[in-house]
Amino acid sequence: MRGVAMATRRVKSPYGRGVVDGLPFIFVVAPFALLFGVVATEAGLSIFEALAFSVAVIAGAAQFTALALMTEHAPVIVVLASALAVNLRMAMYSAAMTPHLGHLPVWKRSLVAYFLVDQTYALGTLEFEARPSQSAADKFAYFLGTLTPICIPWYIFTFVGAWAGAAIPTNLGLDFAVPVAFLAMIGPMLRTPAHMSAAFTGAAVSLAMAWLPYNLGLIAGGIAGMVVGAQVELVTERRAARRGEAGA
Repeated sequence: MRGVAMATRRVKSPYGRGVVDGLPFIFVVAPFALLFGVVATEAGLSIFEALAFSVAVIAGAAQFTALALMTEHAPVIVVLASALAVNLRMAMYSAAMTPHLGHLPVWKRSLVAYFLVDQTYALGTLEFEARPSQSAADKFAYFLGTLTPICIPWYIFTFVGAWAGAAIPTNLGLDFAVPVAFLAMIGPMLRTPAHMSAAFTGAAVSLAMAWLPYNLGLIAGGIAGMVVGAQVELVTERRAARRGEAGA
């Protein structure tokens, strides 16, 4: 990590910094996408369908959720609702990116919306907070840099996994990439009571509701985490406002 930080400091262009910052994620994106390609073909999807799935959705957690429910012959409405619930966090990501990239031209905003995934959001948030004086063009260039080693390999390794198919056993252990990727992204962001309470509540409720069919426990955990996090943030802001009034 120290080497990556030093390399980032040596790179002057925003795009180059984004590429360097995003490079470590390829070690989790590659096996994650590889595993999805393998599982998708084993579930009956063709190579083209597996690749189209990744291109259209580009959201690993939602893709695995939808694929698992499809193999269980869950109702279409449940598959769609579960995938949407898993991706509800994207709405919060979008809101967080709006002050930085929301006034860009429509075609640039469309690119940001499409490539706004967990990793690009996490890197973008940290970068924009560290360099708030950057121009919108530089922020957009940095965002493009982050997606280059993250999103492009997602397509490539989905194709490789789908093409290899049964040649790569699903018990190889490639699924380690899923928790590692999310821990790497979430860990640095748990900096406030609201973030920590939302993460803890979401995890606790999801585990407690794991017995529900069709992964509905995950939906319950996500909703509970968002509600608790929002309430904690509201209480924190009110206390800060009262302290400010008292100090004045």
